[in-house]
Amino acid sequence: MNAVEVDEQLDTSDVDRYVGKQIAGGQIKDPIAVNDIRRWVQGLDYLNPIHFDEAAAARTRFGGIVAPQSFTVNCDVGHGSVPALVGLIPGSHVIFGGDEWWFYGPRVRPGDKVRVERKFDGYKLAHTKFAGPSMFSRGDTLYVNERNEAIAKQRSTMVRYRADLARVRGHFDNVAETPEFTREQLREYAMQKKAWAQSGLSGEGPGAVAVGDALPIRPIGPHSKSSFQKEFAALLFTVWGSHYYEDGFLGLDTGWIPELSSGDDDLLSGAGPDEGPASGHGDIEKAKLIGMPRHFGYGSSMGAWALDYVAFWGGDDCLIRHARIDYRYPIFEDDVTLVNGSVIDLRFDALLGAKVAVVEVVMANQDGTIVAKGPVTVELARL
Repeated sequence: MNAVEVDEQLDTSDVDRYVGKQIAGGQIKDPIAVNDIRRWVQGLDYLNPIHFDEAAAARTRFGGIVAPQSFTVNCDVGHGSVPALVGLIPGSHVIFGGDEWWFYGPRVRPGDKVRVERKFDGYKLAHTKFAGPSMFSRGDTLYVNERNEAIAKQRSTMVRYRADLARVRGHFDNVAETPEFTREQLREYAMQKKAWAQSGLSGEGPGAVAVGDALPIRPIGPHSKSSFQKEFAALLFTVWGSHYYEDGFLGLDTGWIPELSSGDDDLLSGAGPDEGPASGHGDIEKAKLIGMPRHFGYGSSMGAWALDYVAFWGGDDCLIRHARIDYRYPIFEDDVTLVNGSVIDLRFDALLGAKVAVVEVVMANQDGTIVAKGPVTVELARL
């Protein structure tokens, strides 16, 4: 083994002792409030009125405001990342690699108090163009309400890598310059946004569905530091005093480089867009330290956009049952994300006793680079 190969090793020795074990973490203190749901859909620009307008929601089978299924991730401290971030890897950083969801039926409503249970599922090692040796670490989060009903299970994949190797490789240096859009392009995006927003307002869902059906395109952006901060502020755990940490919590430091470490044991200031491990999202110099040339968005937002996109098409009576979204490329500041979808399967599920459709969701930026992709299985017309 030559010196270069030795120098590029990823030290995973401290991670192995946690495989298959339950992981302690943060818990949200209070029941879900109506304005928690409203702030979430506003932060994610999801215009379905049943999630913020009590009059519109009262006319549905829910009888009042109900959270979108994407809100489930907001009932956790750390949006599913904690059980996949265990063990010390010196000089490391992390990006979201993807989320898989299984939904069991109960919806989150105002007044619900949600608790999570976490387990470190394991990891695999791979060589990536971005950072060389990388760990694809999997963590499971189970969401349970106060009636002991399982709401959903989330399996998050976090890609852990050495920040110094990512800087040297400069994989994203070619996108350091911000894109420029013509007035005509921006007008077209605005028209597509309006058409998408109107497409699901009735809540009726699709009529006849066939394999090959295309869902309406949804542009999101151009993204900005302000839009990223708006998404971050919609997360419940960003509110001071909103959560507590269980005994046995492993802490926030899993080997971050000093510039992105919280620097102390004060968990109230341990993470945010401008300090701590997540500060690369809001601080351009820190972004460069972890191999990113511009401010970039949150993986949890990509997952939420995919769920909301299919749910809006499916209508108020649908229920997403499963989703597996791979996050393939960062969402950079000033980019536009174009969400597309098509029906790739349609069948009657005997176990559910209902018809289900599988929608392949593809998110790409203005250059056609795929940023996220995966299938979402939705139970149609759930009454």
